[in-house]
Amino acid sequence: MANFLAQFQSIKSTSDRLVISVEDVSDLWPAVKPAFEARLPFKQGSLNNKTRNPVLVEKLPAEFILTTDSRLRSRFPQEQLLFWFREPYATIVLVTCEDLDEFKTILKPRLKLIVQNDEREWFIVFVSRAHPANDKASAMAKKVYAKLEVEFNTKKRERCCKYDIHSPESNFWEDLESKIMECIRNTLDKRVQFYEEEIRKLSEQRLMPVWNFCNFFILKESLAFMFEMAHLHDDALREYDELELCYIETVNNTGKQRDFGGADHGDDQAALLNPGNKALTQIVQDDSFREFEFRQYLFACQSKLLLKLNRLFEVASRGYSFIISFSKSLALHERILPFCMRETWVVTACLALIDAILSNYNDGLMAPDIEKRFFHLLGDLYSLARVKFMRLAYLIGYGTEIERSPVNSAALSLLSWPKPAVWPSVPADASAEVLEKEKVILQTTSRTKPFGIQRKPLPLEPTVLLREANRRRASLSAGNAFETFDGRQGITEGMSPSQKVPPSSIPRTNSSPGNFDGSIDRPMRLAEIFVAAEHALKKTISSQELLKSLSSSEEFEQKYLELTKGAADNYHRSLWKRHGVVLDGEIAAVSFKHGHFDQAAKSYEKVCALYSGEGWQDLLAEVLPNLAECQKILNDQAGYLLSCVRLLSLDEGLFLNEERQAFQSELVRLAHSELKDPVPLDVSSLITFSGNPGPPLELCDRDPGTLSVTVWSGFPDDITLDSINLTIVPTSSADEGAKALQSSTPNVLHPGRNTITLDLPPQKPGSYVLGVLTGQIGQLRFRSHSFSKIGPADTDDFMSYEKPAKPILKVLRPRALVDLDAAVSSPLLTNERQWIGILVRPINYSLKGAVLYIDTGPGLEIDDSHVIEMETYADVSENDDNKVQKDGAQIDSLNYEKKVERLTLHNGKIEFPNWASDTPSIIWVLVRAMSDMLSRGSSSVTTRRESIVDAMRTIALNLEFGVYHNQIFERTLAVHFTYPFYVTTRVTDKCNDGTLLLQVILHSEVKATLTIYDAWLDLQHGFIHNGQTEGRPSSSLFPLVISPTSKAGILFSICLGKTNGEEDRKQQESILNIKYGISGDRTIGAHPPVMDESTKVDDARQELIFKNAITLQRPVLDPCLAVGFLPLPSDGLRVGQLVKMQWRVERLKDLDEKEVPEQNDEVLYEVKANSGNWMIAGRKRGHVSLSPKQGARIIISVLCMPLVAGYVRPPHLGLPDVDEADVSCKPAGPHLVCVLPPALSSSFCIPVNS
Repeated sequence: MANFLAQFQSIKSTSDRLVISVEDVSDLWPAVKPAFEARLPFKQGSLNNKTRNPVLVEKLPAEFILTTDSRLRSRFPQEQLLFWFREPYATIVLVTCEDLDEFKTILKPRLKLIVQNDEREWFIVFVSRAHPANDKASAMAKKVYAKLEVEFNTKKRERCCKYDIHSPESNFWEDLESKIMECIRNTLDKRVQFYEEEIRKLSEQRLMPVWNFCNFFILKESLAFMFEMAHLHDDALREYDELELCYIETVNNTGKQRDFGGADHGDDQAALLNPGNKALTQIVQDDSFREFEFRQYLFACQSKLLLKLNRLFEVASRGYSFIISFSKSLALHERILPFCMRETWVVTACLALIDAILSNYNDGLMAPDIEKRFFHLLGDLYSLARVKFMRLAYLIGYGTEIERSPVNSAALSLLSWPKPAVWPSVPADASAEVLEKEKVILQTTSRTKPFGIQRKPLPLEPTVLLREANRRRASLSAGNAFETFDGRQGITEGMSPSQKVPPSSIPRTNSSPGNFDGSIDRPMRLAEIFVAAEHALKKTISSQELLKSLSSSEEFEQKYLELTKGAADNYHRSLWKRHGVVLDGEIAAVSFKHGHFDQAAKSYEKVCALYSGEGWQDLLAEVLPNLAECQKILNDQAGYLLSCVRLLSLDEGLFLNEERQAFQSELVRLAHSELKDPVPLDVSSLITFSGNPGPPLELCDRDPGTLSVTVWSGFPDDITLDSINLTIVPTSSADEGAKALQSSTPNVLHPGRNTITLDLPPQKPGSYVLGVLTGQIGQLRFRSHSFSKIGPADTDDFMSYEKPAKPILKVLRPRALVDLDAAVSSPLLTNERQWIGILVRPINYSLKGAVLYIDTGPGLEIDDSHVIEMETYADVSENDDNKVQKDGAQIDSLNYEKKVERLTLHNGKIEFPNWASDTPSIIWVLVRAMSDMLSRGSSSVTTRRESIVDAMRTIALNLEFGVYHNQIFERTLAVHFTYPFYVTTRVTDKCNDGTLLLQVILHSEVKATLTIYDAWLDLQHGFIHNGQTEGRPSSSLFPLVISPTSKAGILFSICLGKTNGEEDRKQQESILNIKYGISGDRTIGAHPPVMDESTKVDDARQELIFKNAITLQRPVLDPCLAVGFLPLPSDGLRVGQLVKMQWRVERLKDLDEKEVPEQNDEVLYEVKANSGNWMIAGRKRGHVSLSPKQGARIIISVLCMPLVAGYVRPPHLGLPDVDEADVSCKPAGPHLVCVLPPALSSSFCIPVNS
């Protein structure tokens, strides 16, 4: 079967569609061929896959071939069985007949003979050539077709269809395609079953010596190819997968030594997408195939099917995995392969796979998650090709063009050198090239780092190339060590000091040939290795594009950028941002090299942001200086300053101290240069701060203070901060913003820990934590929001973001810091100089330097002629002991020492002495309560209705205290002033001779002893004194002493006098005059008035005068008018019913002519009633005519309606223009009347059925 391999490949290359044979019985094919072939390919059909499940196939390609064609007749039976996939899948029998006899005698027997082969799938197409206008011919054609159907159709299957050549029926083509697809489906099922059976037989013999993989391959690929022709690509792919597994198993288990392949010219170019790259007969080896070509052939078949299925992600996934695994196989056979065959093949494989995928890619057809993984695989392919390409470039001397970046170093230092059996030698005619390479090597100088950074360059090789190349030279057994290591990466590296070779033992230069024994070749120099590798690669590489990319440093750089950009772009599209950003840094290095600093800076910023976010400080230290250099060249001052700060913020071990000082000097120089605008900068990683250890600073509400903050400087040298602002943030209220504390004086920060102090203005109550530290260095505005992490983690000094921020300040809630109150609560004397005591109690707060402002209210004035007295206060009563201690007085009553000091009132303010800062004290202020009103007495039968408010005076106090007088306490004190006596009078007796005994009762109103020295009464007109007393009682009563809150009585004898209207109107009140003295203490209440020093007489009795107005009324003996309430109706009052209220007004005596007014016949009346109880229907107020003669009478009537039931007071008739003393009422006082509820109404009754 293996002998048919060439024929199999030839058939496979020519057969790409299904064959449908045409048995032309009546020579009809030329006439119907155009119409039949126009239906190809079949638009839609249903076929069964390998598991017999229906699969919808679109655009199925097919080909109609006559059975007489040589392509079908020139096949041997064995060929037919082996290559059954190319045999017809359906047979169409074309017939026509216009006579029934001809059908019976000729056509029917011939058709029976044709269709007797059961292996073929066939059906008959009857072609009618009758013209539609010829009815007879058309009728005959129908009869013949009917006979045809009877003979060849069965119940299970219809095998006939009719085609009218002049006017085909509308459903003919659908019927034709349906019958063709049915035949193809049945044929395909039979052939699949046949191939599966044959494959199963060969699989059972796989472990036998007679096993032949070529035979198995032909059967397996025939089945796969048949599926591919039927557009069952999934089944074909599955067959190739099984074929690959079987081949790998065969290769691994076979003990024979087989040729790997890959030694032919052009094998360096991967054939992952070209199954016909080599004929199968060229790669066959005994009973199998060479691994190098055959594995690529299988993958090419698989990728072709995947591309037809539009599974680009699977192509990329399988391709990347295949390249990795096949590269390992190439590494195992590297000794027999051309030089750098593996690297070259990987580069071409990746690029070919990428080109094929991108040429078939359409945006938007993949699911988003699959598309991300797809671009990630493309990025991996680009990255793999990039690394292998850099390795090839390094071997031919382009290592100086490769940036020694962390990513390149990591990729190339982990990639092993090629391992040929013998390292290629330098051609004999390449001496000029060697000299040129040496010149390039000697002229190459490493680029100096910015800021004078001295750092060992990162390696781009796993081991020293010079040693690796010379070690693999077949004739090299010993040599000059200095030449082996090329004098650069010396042999001394990695040795201890005792093992290092002294310089005197290596006298030769790099280019000296050296002295060796006659049997030992001289070691190759680095330039010779580059030239040898370049010549060897020219023999290995057959791709002109790849050779062009390695022909010069410019071409290498162009290809390097293409691969790097491809990898970076695809990583970005796959959202693998870190991979893409790192490769952007490699593009930035090339841009920086060619002076494209703007583009380089943008890419470097992305790389630095990635390294910084991930915390890769070692990598950041490699890239950040390059970014700073770009920003410096571009005059990006803000960016350059930020880069300097970030360099200073890195770990101190990454740079030398001199280098960090260079960073700082650049920052300070630029900050104090002439910047156009101030540059804001975040220095959180460089300047950190925290509160001092210990409890937070506590302040009272509205108190200023001084806040001490620890600032840690990460600068290597001292640095001067022109200004510092620190914000504190309240922890309780989120709505309240941060408060800024300013320090305008320059502060010098030393490396490490520093302490600064800031003035703290008054803050609102609550806890505060540190917020943001800002300030200015020249034109640089810096900002830091980082806390210092100092001390062990288990102490309070350790500031961490994981635990809540430690409060730095606590402002206590508003509380009473001081209390101002009146020292005396009892009343003082009105119109006299009295001491007011103001009690000052500090409550755990110092009153040092306090100022008290005093402002008196109306009716009260401060006597400026006397000084203010201030004395200590000690409340030693048992009830107040606890209060004294609580308020912080802390007074020892046993050892109490009283202090008194005289103060002066300036502009209404008093300054406290120092001794009163923390001790309760009393301030005595001399005041006088002014009142122009006389004290009025009252009758003993009436209730006292004097308002206490009238006797009150107010004094407004404003105490300013605290360090900056920021604390203000305001209080208004109410002081009760009163007269010494309250007077009540009563007539104790009325004698027969008209004498009245008037008793005057004096009530003491003060907490002091009052002494009455004299008293007299000035009577109003209408009253006179009885006898010769002149209004004075007996002198034996005086002096009369009245104790506090007690009372005394004085009896006056008076009688009625003649009345005179005009005199009565002039003096309507009697005046009581009392001469008294007072004995009291100002700490208790009223006390003797303070006398002026100029008028004061020692030991003189101080006498005061008290006057009181007393109103005496003459007895009412002869009223002028009488008002009587007439009786109500006998049926009583009801709610809601009108009732007539009547009053009779009668004149009791004649009026004198002098007393008769001008309108003597009119009397004003007014009816008053409670509106909630009564509704007045008549006039409430009016005039009525009443004769001035005695006995005149009139009745006043008013309609009223009661509103509530019960006992209520009736309306009252009053005479407003007549004094109450001249009116006699009956009833004399208020009385009640009964009001009944409303009567029941029938409209509200509901009848009840008995």
